[in-house]
Amino acid sequence: MFTNDLVSQNISGHEPYIPGRQPKLNAETIKLNTNENPYPPSPLISDGLHEHIDNLRLYPDSSCEELRNSIAQLHSVDPDEVIIGNGSDDILNLCTRCFSDVSKPIGFFEPSYSLYNVLGSLQGCPVKKIPFQDNTFEIKNDLVSKSKTNLFFITSPHAPTGRTYENSLFSSILKNYRGILVIDEAYADFASTNAINLLKESERLIITRTLSKSYSLAGLRVGYGLGSKKIISVLNRAREVYNVDRIAQYIAWVALNDRDYFSETKTKIINSREKLYSKFKEWGWDTYKSGANFLFTRPVDNNGNSGKDIAQSLFNFLQHHQIFTRYFPAHILTEPYLRISIGKEREMDMLVTKLIQWQTKDLQV
Repeated sequence: MFTNDLVSQNISGHEPYIPGRQPKLNAETIKLNTNENPYPPSPLISDGLHEHIDNLRLYPDSSCEELRNSIAQLHSVDPDEVIIGNGSDDILNLCTRCFSDVSKPIGFFEPSYSLYNVLGSLQGCPVKKIPFQDNTFEIKNDLVSKSKTNLFFITSPHAPTGRTYENSLFSSILKNYRGILVIDEAYADFASTNAINLLKESERLIITRTLSKSYSLAGLRVGYGLGSKKIISVLNRAREVYNVDRIAQYIAWVALNDRDYFSETKTKIINSREKLYSKFKEWGWDTYKSGANFLFTRPVDNNGNSGKDIAQSLFNFLQHHQIFTRYFPAHILTEPYLRISIGKEREMDMLVTKLIQWQTKDLQV
């Protein structure tokens, strides 16, 4: 007979990560809740796919050599300073597995990516959550150095606000913090800056990236980490041998090398983001300047009201009209806001139309 006492202590009290809702899609659905890319991946992917399907009887390259070489060339690093994962979440998991235990705490600012807490719970390590002081989401570097953690995660651009941070901040943190710093750059391709150059400054820096957002490959699950050869060699000790399958390696390689298509779709998303940002500012909605493929905005109704109830009202209204956004009611700094992923221009126009209807209370349209 199965009983709960057979379950490990870590799992018994563990709360799993809860992803954004994945609604059933139809012609009327506008999905703006999980920061997916609205455009299909590189059209070049299908060219050599059949060859790799025929070779599925063979194990994939466990070191992902070709993919690592492409990423190394893209970022001007050594291939041995690159590790490939089953999504960037896999790399974050490896970081926790390798650099934390019962005596080595992890830390992160709150609110940010909720997976960090999940990974700490699974590892059974102490977790130190450092609350942001206000809705500017400023980071004080001394809080990281004083955290007495062995591993610290920072999301840049920040989630869920999309705000960016200067490299001077990270340089200061690296000088004073003695642990491993992970800069989670899931959205960095949509920002004007990133921390890649800082890899030359410290052997204790890890940068994680994903192909889910800017390369339209959320359904594929490929991400990567960049760090010193020493750090990457440690992460490789804990990595599953065949953590990235043959087809995923091929598709990721093609997408990374199709720079023209990457630039084309990224530019479309950034232009749509800035257009929507300008609309929100015109309406007087407090909206963060974003370096990501989403906007974090505080809705204001026709009577000038904003807050938790207003955000919830708009969230429900949009969902009723098959427009899915993300709402974070669990934290005081996020409860008055909605996070809206950037879709195609037509989807953004339809969103704005519904937002105007909600503001004017023209709910029958």
